[in-house]
Amino acid sequence: MPAYLIVRANVTDMQQYQAYMKLTPAILEKYGGQFVVRGGEKLVLEGPDSPERIVVVKFDSIDAARRMYASAEYQAAIRVRQGAAEASFIVVEGLQ
Repeated sequence: MPAYLIVRANVTDMQQYQAYMKLTPAILEKYGGQFVVRGGEKLVLEGPDSPERIVVVKFDSIDAARRMYASAEYQAAIRVRQGAAEASFIVVEGLQ
């Protein structure tokens, strides 16, 4: 069953964050991840707005997302991101 990784990131140092952004596509691809949303314009239709950057990545399963996150490559990318953003990572099971 597909799973979606939803990331909300409060970026405080865009230059450093861009170094992280360069690392992630190849890592995600290795674990079957595919960007669905990667930042971009957003429209808040209800509730409070927030300045967070929104990213959504589709995986084949929750386990695939878990493997990507736990991988040595992604853990190294997290170290690059540290100090540039505070982020929340949530994986939810999608519909067939």
